[in-house]
Amino acid sequence: MKNQFRHYSVYAIVLSVLILAFFLTNFPGDRGFFKPGIAEAKITKDSVVSDKVHPKIKETMDVQERHKDELMSKPDVIGTATGIDDLGNASVLVFAKKEVEAGEIPDNLEGIPVNVKVTGEFTAMKVKGYKKNPIKVSNTSIFPLPVPIGISTGNIGECSSGTIGARVTDGTNVYALSNNHVYALENNASIGSQVLQPGLYDTSCALRGNNNIGTLSAFVPINFSGGTNTLDAAIALSSKSLLGNSTPSTGYGTPGSTPVAAALGMAVQKYGRTTSLTKGTIAGINATVTVSYGTNKTATFVNQIIVTSQKAFIKAGDSGSLLVTYPEANPVGLLFAGNSSGTYVVANSIQDVLSNFGVTIDGK
Repeated sequence: MKNQFRHYSVYAIVLSVLILAFFLTNFPGDRGFFKPGIAEAKITKDSVVSDKVHPKIKETMDVQERHKDELMSKPDVIGTATGIDDLGNASVLVFAKKEVEAGEIPDNLEGIPVNVKVTGEFTAMKVKGYKKNPIKVSNTSIFPLPVPIGISTGNIGECSSGTIGARVTDGTNVYALSNNHVYALENNASIGSQVLQPGLYDTSCALRGNNNIGTLSAFVPINFSGGTNTLDAAIALSSKSLLGNSTPSTGYGTPGSTPVAAALGMAVQKYGRTTSLTKGTIAGINATVTVSYGTNKTATFVNQIIVTSQKAFIKAGDSGSLLVTYPEANPVGLLFAGNSSGTYVVANSIQDVLSNFGVTIDGK
């Protein structure tokens, strides 16, 4: 009897294991008896995904959109985004100028965790004004033609400087890509006005040498009257004899020609006028942010990318830099704003930029 009992016990154990395996295989997640736990909402560094393929990210974006206006109406709140919290869970990010009062921002929205990040104000990142003794560093010097990308540039109509983001092409002509506030002077520059390298800020507000690299061809107007924006972008008609398509030797080289969608956790880099080569991580997508363009002048942007880094990713003068993946250098975004420390940075989707102008990155 004892041997027979053991015989049936073995069969019972085997049968139980087979039944368990059947349910695990055929009823995964929340479709069967095994409901998902919090761990299934985590996004690991090994599973970088965009909102289009990860259901938890899409769910979080939907929640963010439903509560965006409510959150943005709070005192000192300047932005929201979909991101990942310190535990690896998809979450709604809230950006604030300063510490908010306890209870002002909910801990969660519809079961999605909310994380408040005190960033300070987001501002457009060009330098402006008069500088008696310009710093003689390579990115602000007058380069021999054709000039590289990632260096100082600006419109002849203002003593300011930003960055040449990339050389782009419509198949016939080539253009220098930067921001509206760098090339179009926040909607105030005339089509056909000269675009310079370096920008006038870096030559004590006076023309030095033959630094005309093109003329303003098109820009996306910025709405400063309460409407929403998606782009701070402009292009200047140039030529291959005036403008190259690679960074200086200290940069990432030639960017790829095929855009890549921003993804949470994606490693990125940029090369710009002021901080040269820096690296960071995409921490927010689908962002809505309020950006300052000077005293009492702000604009709201939607569908933006948020980049973070341990030290300054951009500083004033880096506006217009191209955001690319690390290490491949595939284009992701067009940088235009950040907080005062440069550790939280805002970028337009490069695909949206290129589609608007009907151009492609003239890269590798």
